[in-house]
Amino acid sequence: MTSWSLDVRALGRYGLPGFAGSLLLTVGAFGVGWLPLRTGLLDIVYVEMLRGTPAGQLLSRAIVFVGVALLLQAWLVLGHDLFADQISGAPDDQASAITLNPATMSAILAAWCLPLLVSPPLFSRDVYSYYAQGRVMELGQDPYSTGVADVPGWFQDGVDPMWGETPTPYGPLFLLFSRGVANFAVDQPALAALVFRLIALIGVVLLAVYVPRLAFLHGIDPGRALWLGVLNPLVVMHFVAGAHNDALMAGLIAMGLCLAAERRAAWGAAVISLGAAIKPIAFLALPFVGLSWAGLRSGWGRRIGAWVLTAVVAGAVFVAISIVAGLGWGWIGALTTPGEVRTWLSPATALGMLSGAAIEALGFAENGDIAVTVVRLIGTLLGVAAVAWLVLRPEGRSPTRGAALAFTAVVVLGPVIQPWYLLWFLPLFAATGLSPTQLRWIIILVAGFSVHAMAESSSTQDNLFELSDALAIVAAFAIVALVLLVSPRERRLMLGSALSHGLLPTTPVDESRAEQAVFRGPRDTDPGRPS
Repeated sequence: MTSWSLDVRALGRYGLPGFAGSLLLTVGAFGVGWLPLRTGLLDIVYVEMLRGTPAGQLLSRAIVFVGVALLLQAWLVLGHDLFADQISGAPDDQASAITLNPATMSAILAAWCLPLLVSPPLFSRDVYSYYAQGRVMELGQDPYSTGVADVPGWFQDGVDPMWGETPTPYGPLFLLFSRGVANFAVDQPALAALVFRLIALIGVVLLAVYVPRLAFLHGIDPGRALWLGVLNPLVVMHFVAGAHNDALMAGLIAMGLCLAAERRAAWGAAVISLGAAIKPIAFLALPFVGLSWAGLRSGWGRRIGAWVLTAVVAGAVFVAISIVAGLGWGWIGALTTPGEVRTWLSPATALGMLSGAAIEALGFAENGDIAVTVVRLIGTLLGVAAVAWLVLRPEGRSPTRGAALAFTAVVVLGPVIQPWYLLWFLPLFAATGLSPTQLRWIIILVAGFSVHAMAESSSTQDNLFELSDALAIVAAFAIVALVLLVSPRERRLMLGSALSHGLLPTTPVDESRAEQAVFRGPRDTDPGRPS
């Protein structure tokens, strides 16, 4: 068996439990997932039974809970066995080696995603906003200045009323997709949701292809990087079940950075520009593509020249797409749209809300909203400063690692965080390596946000129980801590020796490859390191 061959036994051991979890998510989604008011699915007896009675809704929520639990456990068990290097469990207690290479891991990912291809959207209904924005374009209006509330029947299409009057924050390429989907689906928003899920799956496939390639270039085991960065429950729940367009953006970012690392920086810049034409935040990766283009031993002159070339290539691609879309530069003014959400997941917003509450309680102001605005501004400025430092002081890390840190700074210090925002940078960290402590914290975050998605979505709200965002965060991580303590294999994963070496190079060859990926600059004269 070659190192890249498919091990069918692994599909049974790990693919089937995750498949069962996703299948339960799909079954429960017909009861508590997001369905538009304008769809024939509501007339199906099974769907009507689940959605039309308290018992049916309670059953649907329970099914979703079990589905997420199975998916999360399948991921943790796979991680334990993947890092343990040896898998026992044959009937006679003899060790039985199972090959967990990228080909096998990709097949497991496909098994986990397969049932969700026909599922109603879960954990978010943003996909209906995508459809409605396409309808705005079909009406000949500009979605950067016109909210979807101008579209007849927009509420029946399933759009969250929160976004009825707001302009779209998406790039021109995605709006072209939205218009195409709206034209294809006509008056069937449920069908449009399935098409958008297929678009999101393109991003997941790109991640599955390019994260292992990036990992190899950084001396990291490709299978383990794939497990952490792509095969995790957040990808399945938010990129597949939720059909977020962040999936395509994240896949294009990974592809662009990989091409740049493989000395095809011009193509990398073009691909990153395509990602920015999905969501403009992808532009953040461009300076790091420029560093790869300049060379890892380059001085300031070559860096500046490479940044200029990168901007020219990316700008040409983006302008061409904007001309085809015919929407101009309205996306710049719409970049603040996501910030209208207030969530305790954002440290800046949480600190601002706490400060505002204290100001109100002490009688210094009748409204503490100004505190949220000020703290958010400070966080944004700190994020910009962090990104500038990462770009201007790249020595000691690879450009891909710098991009991962830059996206982390923007997310953590930004005004709003959604659970799937972690997937902007998690695949990049998985590909560039993590220390044992960092890896343990990342696993806890993934598990915690997976549970949090249930407590902050239609799968738990209304007649079962409803938690505020802050309580949902506390409850989610309390549940995860309980699971990690009482479940033997998960406890061994987190507290045992499996993660003692982290996600780092394990052989001299891997270490050498990792060294070659690091930006050194002209002052490093070590002759043993390539230019």
